[in-house]
Amino acid sequence: MRRYDDPVDVRKGWVTGVEGPEQFLWRGRLWKVRAVLAHWVETTPWWQSADARAVIGSDEPATGPGAGCGTGTAVRVASPDLVGERELWRVEAGRGAAVEGDDRGGVFDLSFDWSDGHWLLVGCAD
Repeated sequence: MRRYDDPVDVRKGWVTGVEGPEQFLWRGRLWKVRAVLAHWVETTPWWQSADARAVIGSDEPATGPGAGCGTGTAVRVASPDLVGERELWRVEAGRGAAVEGDDRGGVFDLSFDWSDGHWLLVGCAD
C-alpha cells in the first residue's frame, strides 16, 4: 500500500449497511465507495505532542505565568487532552461502474482527525 497525506473531501452515507464514507474527491476525481472493508480508531503518540514535551521540558521554551518555582521563569501549562484520535476507514472504491477487465478501482485508507475535523487519504492500493 502506498502512503499519502492528501486532503480529501468526503461525503458520508450508508454503504453495504455501514454508515461511513460514501464518496470522496481526491486529486480532482470523484471516487464512489463500493464497500467498507474495515473501520478503527487510532490514538496519536501522546509523548510526541508539543504539550507533553513542554511538561517534561524538552524542545519547548517555557512560557506562561507561574513558572520556575518562584524564579521568575515562565512555564507552559499543558492542555488536559494530550491524546488525539483519528478515525480510519479502509474502503474499496471505484471511479464508476466496474467494467470486466478494467475495474478502475482500489482500496483506500481514509482518515478523519477529530482534533481539526479534516479528512485525509493516507493510503492506497490499486
